[in-house]
Amino acid sequence: MPNVVGQNLQLSQDQLQALGSYLMDQTDAAGLSRIQVLDSNWQVCAQSPAPGKTVPVDTMVVLSSVKLAEQCP
Repeated sequence: MPNVVGQNLQLSQDQLQALGSYLMDQTDAAGLSRIQVLDSNWQVCAQSPAPGKTVPVDTMVVLSSVKLAEQCP
């Protein structure tokens, strides 16, 4: 699992898909339950599974993010 924390959400998804991972979910890291409509306007604050872990490509990846102008909690 690559480290995508701090990266643009859309680019992170593209990177994971290039590695064969298509099971992804996004959450609002600020806890405001917002939906990431335009993924390129968000930055990744946390990810699960953790960076560096070896996982099958059918593992659900969860990316927690906030809007680009916001600070990660």
